[in-house]
Amino acid sequence: MRLILASNSPRRQQLLALTGWAFAVQPANVDERVQPGEGPAAYVQRVAAEKARAVSGGPLTLGSDTIVVADGKILGKPASPTEAAAMLLSLRGRTHQVLTAIAVHTAEGELLRDLSVDDVPMRAYSSAEMEAYVASGDPLDKAGAYAIQHPGFHPVENFSGCYASVMGLPLCHLVRTLARKGLTPPVDVPAACQADLGYACPVFAAVLTNQRQPCLEA
Repeated sequence: MRLILASNSPRRQQLLALTGWAFAVQPANVDERVQPGEGPAAYVQRVAAEKARAVSGGPLTLGSDTIVVADGKILGKPASPTEAAAMLLSLRGRTHQVLTAIAVHTAEGELLRDLSVDDVPMRAYSSAEMEAYVASGDPLDKAGAYAIQHPGFHPVENFSGCYASVMGLPLCHLVRTLARKGLTPPVDVPAACQADLGYACPVFAAVLTNQRQPCLEA
């Protein structure tokens, strides 16, 4: 199998490598602006699909997009430290949602899609912690201005969803999506993911058996 990852995200590359599938990286250049009247779920699925369609060169092209949603509004990547601080302040001590969509475009023109939706409870970090994190520069390339895996900030507490999805690529969703084409990974993906991320995932079995957020129709 030849898989093309239509993203230059180091986090998605790190996660995809855990599947054991060989892949090449070919970033997609698409318009990621929200269209008028477009809701969060429709937006993230459209962008993932456009990324997958924009890149060719292999039998399978994977596009993915992740957004943070709070109070019904999409929080993208902050344009400045000031905006990052404002985002983190709005999320502090509250639960928001993270949506990650994946789309796999085949050489035959078929589009396989899936969507992971997770509730993410943020801890009540102090203003000093928040300011130090913003000063590190890490929030500036992150949707919602944070990385769940950041070793110093630890913004999330009591999380019980798909950790990899919040990082940017829900691996078990990808496994079940490619299973629709008869493809299985060469490794135990849930075990590899949990070992690498240091997270005991409570939802992987439900994802793989289509009991949690089933695959979307193409």
